[in-house]
Amino acid sequence: MIDKKPAAIARCVDAADVQTCVNYGRDNSIPLAIRGGGHNAGGLGLVDDGLVIDLSLMRGIRVDPEDRTVRVQGGCRWGDVDHAAHAYGLAVPAGIISTTGVGGLTLGGGVGHLTRKYGLTIDNLLEADVVLADGSMVVASAKENAELFWALRGGGGNFGVVTSFLFRGNPVDTIFGGPTLWSLDRTEEIMKWYRDFILQAPEELTGFFVFLTVPPGPPFPEHLHLKKMCGVVWCYSGDMAEAEEIFAPVRELEPDLYGVHDMPFPALNSAFDPIYPPGLQWYWRADFFTEISDESIVEHARWAAEMPTMHTTMHLYPIDGAAHRVGAEDTAWSYREANWAGVIVGVDPDPANKDILRDWTVGYWDSVHPSSSGGAYINFMMEEGQERVQASYRGNYDRLAEIKAKYDPNNLFKVNQNILPKE
Repeated sequence: MIDKKPAAIARCVDAADVQTCVNYGRDNSIPLAIRGGGHNAGGLGLVDDGLVIDLSLMRGIRVDPEDRTVRVQGGCRWGDVDHAAHAYGLAVPAGIISTTGVGGLTLGGGVGHLTRKYGLTIDNLLEADVVLADGSMVVASAKENAELFWALRGGGGNFGVVTSFLFRGNPVDTIFGGPTLWSLDRTEEIMKWYRDFILQAPEELTGFFVFLTVPPGPPFPEHLHLKKMCGVVWCYSGDMAEAEEIFAPVRELEPDLYGVHDMPFPALNSAFDPIYPPGLQWYWRADFFTEISDESIVEHARWAAEMPTMHTTMHLYPIDGAAHRVGAEDTAWSYREANWAGVIVGVDPDPANKDILRDWTVGYWDSVHPSSSGGAYINFMMEEGQERVQASYRGNYDRLAEIKAKYDPNNLFKVNQNILPKE
């Protein structure tokens, strides 16, 4: 799906290595790409004939249980953070797969199991150490380099290389969660119920809607193997004594699979890892949605029935609750009024199927995009052009372009969802 061939990959072990790479790339007019610890939907962690600054060896973490903070190096994955923070009964809101890189997910915004209760990942970011285009290193926080800190929270890798993040830890230990699945012929009924239920549910409850083909193995029962289904993957982080009552309306819908139970939070955040190992072909399309219309539900059901491969899927992540209590201009992420971040993903191990994946994904996206809010979560985007980038930042784009001009006037960091420096 993505076949880029860098001239060199520098596996950095500390911030000094990163500074060396930035200076070398700038002084020799070599294209730079930044790879954190994980993946990039559009292949923007790689660059043809250029230098990849690979942070994946920088995986140190320090948890301060008294201050409830978690300091994380730029090459960490979320599984590293979950492991370290869980020992102290803490968690940072982020993602649904533990192999996702901390850096990319955070800088794009950060959506996951804890969004409704604790906000986006950027809403829990307290400061960042950043190597700038001139090779200098600064701290960005609400008190230092506040403009840069504003831009980092949703503006992607446009402004420098973040070598360390400081997050607020939130009290999360055992959660009540897992999947509930229904047959695909109930899609319209379940989606209509879900869109109303989740927005009225306590903020401790998050559930993202999903279309999937049931994997042929445990823990799924054999009679469901390879069956196309709709469902919701739940995470309840509130009082465990109230969990059964919270899920009573879900049970009333008589799911074909009720896989919800108590578990450590890291177990839920890594549950999909075996299904989506590294090396698969992925093609993405995404949108924000303020509402899910009856007309769009008909289209969702139609395209779900045509999912071309077992790994192909669609997710709708609720981004209301705590994420709504941050203003549209308070961070670079502007879609604070949206209720869902949606992503359509064609996935398969076989490169020969890449056109099939793309055609299904784009066709599905074309059918539901008219009901969207216009832009998309940048972490779910391929290389889709400048117009889509601007649509994803809306009124914040001009301010981001001004900050880009201050910190990276020559657009050294352009292998990303690029924000052009204001002239």
